Amino acid sequence: MQAGTAAPGQETAAREVFVDSPAGRWTPWPVNWSAVWVGTLTAIAGVFLFGLIGVAVGAHLLGTESRVVDLKKIGLGTLAFSVFSAFLSFVAGGWGAGKVAGILRSEPALLHGAITWLVAMPALIVLAGLGASSYLGGWHGSLAGTPTWAAQPATPYDRPDPLGANATEEERGRFRTEQAEYREKVRQWQEDTPKATRNAALGAISALLLGLIGSVVGGWMASGEPMTFTHHRKREALTAPETSRSRI
Repeated sequence: MQAGTAAPGQETAAREVFVDSPAGRWTPWPVNWSAVWVGTLTAIAGVFLFGLIGVAVGAHLLGTESRVVDLKKIGLGTLAFSVFSAFLSFVAGGWGAGKVAGILRSEPALLHGAITWLVAMPALIVLAGLGASSYLGGWHGSLAGTPTWAAQPATPYDRPDPLGANATEEERGRFRTEQAEYREKVRQWQEDTPKATRNAALGAISALLLGLIGSVVGGWMASGEPMTFTHHRKREALTAPETSRSRI
């Protein structure tokens, strides 16, 4: 064998070491779907619970009164309750997913919290579309929409009953007054609809983003690691002595 030429077995071993090195392959993060579903159900239950509490204490309104045309008219208590309910519901969901999975590292715990939020979003949209939007609160209730094949919702005002052939002059005058008031309400409703739709979309977006932040924070809390962005740098230094002692 000439100098500088490796044996065939040695070449194969070198190639195998290169292929099996951590830098040359993907390292997937496993997902505990049982924990994700538990966290999703927890978050949905929290949304319903806070929504019903909001309706009971008057923080959320139902029917036509729930339309927000002017954002300046939203009360401070209603705004605070909407923010905390959207946030805390998904904090509980992310925390439940992390605890059920038994995750002790912040990174996979954050991942499970975010996946919990992803799974909960379609479920909330389906529930809102099926008619449960009144129980989801003001912001999550905005996720409900009207399907393209369904009839467009009419105005919530009743048209005055038509007069009979023997109506008196007084009844005719009252009918004209009611007809004018009805037309004015319908006109105002149509003018306010674009503003109310825009504000409802803003509320839904705020609820979704707060839910995402809450689920990530909840998963992070479940891991038990310090909630700092530099802990992963200190983690290696803390675990290195333990690894050295275990090898000895």
